Amino acid sequence: MTAGAVQTAPRDQQADESSVHLGVAKTAGRVAVRIALSFGRRIALLITLLALVFLAVDMLPGDAARAALGVDATQEQVREKSQELGLDDPVPVRFFRWIGGLSTGDLGTTTLGAPISEVIGARLPNTVLLALLALIVTSLIAIVGGGVWMLRPHGIAARILAPGTMMLLALPEFVVAIILVLVFSLGLGLLPAVTTTNALNLSNWEVLVLPVLSLALPKGAWNIRVVRSAFIDAASSPHVEAAILDGYSKWHVLLRHILPVAMPTIAASIGTTTAMLFGGALVVEVVFNYPGIGALMAGSVANRDTTLAASIVAVSAICIMCVLFISDALKSWSTKGRA
Repeated sequence: MTAGAVQTAPRDQQADESSVHLGVAKTAGRVAVRIALSFGRRIALLITLLALVFLAVDMLPGDAARAALGVDATQEQVREKSQELGLDDPVPVRFFRWIGGLSTGDLGTTTLGAPISEVIGARLPNTVLLALLALIVTSLIAIVGGGVWMLRPHGIAARILAPGTMMLLALPEFVVAIILVLVFSLGLGLLPAVTTTNALNLSNWEVLVLPVLSLALPKGAWNIRVVRSAFIDAASSPHVEAAILDGYSKWHVLLRHILPVAMPTIAASIGTTTAMLFGGALVVEVVFNYPGIGALMAGSVANRDTTLAASIVAVSAICIMCVLFISDALKSWSTKGRA
């Protein structure tokens, strides 16, 4: 080899390394731009949603001041309460005043004078617990159901899962909740139909079973189909075929070779499901009188407490938006910014 060739080789190697670093930088840049655009869109959507909620609750028939004082209050007392709550101001003025406080963490007070941050803070952990338990059950249902369906596509379980998942997908959470109450509470008498106290007692775990199942079953049905499709795609990888030829059992191949390849798709689906579970929990809580922010939301609408209702939506939407933001970031990074 000549001296010129020896000198050229390091230069070529340096050029290759530079191109690799440049490609990584471009990929990271594309991922960052995609995440920033997604975050900006969700912020704009959140503000629009809050404005609509604020307007919708304010347009409902009834008077927040009279609801706070009771039916026996005089007209003068109602007028003074309205001035105290700022209800005499136009809706846009009240909305932007509330948004300004929201940006600093001040959610204001309810029509009864209680700090909204404390009222929501007392209920939010119960909703988070319900959504977290439902997420665990959903993930287990999805992995086991998707794996059984993929490994035995013509078995009895597959014949049940094919129509069963489609049926559950068509049912909203509150319908599933009502069916579960009819079967397990009114019919069999095994589980309580409602939560009878405002403070959740974890020692009385039975009150959590039906709400968790009401959330987990519909979302589990969707994720079973996602997991099955991800497993089927991952099963075509060469290393999976090699593991099968080596004589490993089907479940060993599934857990050790197929599941890691399918994990990015499954993680993205679970991330989206987490946000949906949190939103669905608001509906299920009303059915079971569960002491979370869903029941609090129903009470705020009944009392025409616009600020409390908008604050609950804001807190819920921010939690959901954070989960979706993390899911989008993981998905974008796993695909290395490819469309």
